Amino acid sequence: MTHSPRLRTVLSCTLLVVSLGASATACGSSNDPHPLSTKPYNATGQIAFSAPEGSVKANPDKPLEITAKNRDSRITDVTAVDVGGHYLAGELTADGMRWHSTAPLAAGARYTVKVATENKEGAPGNRVLTFDTAAAKKKLTVEFGPEEGSYGVGQPLTATLSEPIKSKAARDVVERSLKVRAPGAEEGTWHWVDDTELHYRPKEFWPANSTVTVSSSLEGVKVSDKLYGGAVQPLTLKIGNKLEAIVDASAHTMTVYRNDEWLNTIPVTTGKPGFSTRNGIKVVLGKESFVRMRGTSVGIGGSEGYDLPVYWATRVTWSGEYVHAAPWSVGQQGSANVSHGCTGMSTANAAWFFEIVEEGDIVQVINSIGDDMEEFGNGFGDWNLDWSDWRKGSVVQAGVRDGSSPSDAARLRPQV
Repeated sequence: MTHSPRLRTVLSCTLLVVSLGASATACGSSNDPHPLSTKPYNATGQIAFSAPEGSVKANPDKPLEITAKNRDSRITDVTAVDVGGHYLAGELTADGMRWHSTAPLAAGARYTVKVATENKEGAPGNRVLTFDTAAAKKKLTVEFGPEEGSYGVGQPLTATLSEPIKSKAARDVVERSLKVRAPGAEEGTWHWVDDTELHYRPKEFWPANSTVTVSSSLEGVKVSDKLYGGAVQPLTLKIGNKLEAIVDASAHTMTVYRNDEWLNTIPVTTGKPGFSTRNGIKVVLGKESFVRMRGTSVGIGGSEGYDLPVYWATRVTWSGEYVHAAPWSVGQQGSANVSHGCTGMSTANAAWFFEIVEEGDIVQVINSIGDDMEEFGNGFGDWNLDWSDWRKGSVVQAGVRDGSSPSDAARLRPQV
């Protein structure tokens, strides 16, 4: 058997590969540079900006527009970013002759714009422009609450606006700018109480012994016609132990828990018929070691009127409901409800509770024949709204499936 024909075939293929390799080498050694390998030329003369240069500041109410001056070149890419790292959204026409911003410019901001072009031969060009926008004449400011400090697990965050915000679009802008960071309580949202006030709470109480921070990215952002966001002071709260007091109006007791462990059960008296204590979850608003309580200050007079010195008073509503010492009713505490709406107990028990409780802690009244605690306006009744109803008060979260984020709505899901 001979192998000569096969050998000749192999040699022929080898010569062909060598020949092709030589040809490729010859092409690669051409002296003609590829357009994309050259240094970009200065495209200043080929494009025009609508933004002013120098010391003149741009009107933030007008869009940014960049155009190619003639058909000898076209725009291939535009990036516009402010000093805070926020990119300005825009749209480029298919022919590359015009780019314009599709989102509002920020007021009182400095932008750096980078424009990439190419000429008829495909050679790249570029130009960089920096410009400032004029400051807003009308600013929306936000004041966060409560004051910085230590609070209980039930303390809601508040955001008070300097201008009323009514439209859904403007509310969306504002709400998205308010950032809350609370490790361990990531599921939470803002709720619009009215046109100038928002409250924030997580789905459950804040984690005990945690830190909550709230800030805003609203500065310079267009909220509505002629109204832009102003500077906002951030806020940090320290959350302490989880302290809950459960007042059972029918059993005439107050049971106190710390971090879900029983501490004490105290005999109490609550509101008598006609003055029954409100049911529901209330957040401690403050403490007063002494307060003069007068019936006339809350509209109670005649035979029901009173004027009493009260010690160790823990406030839970703005209308005057307290947990406090009531030595005049010790005989009824634990057996009857005889107060005008407050939760009364002995002086020793009131002093003990006053010592361990702090703002933001929880006092919940159950089994009273009275009305329910208002969600807003008379203290913090925020926790009396169930989670689904709370989310309905958010422009961003309303309609979003529980357990998901607003961004999830943009993702495709299989239909089931």
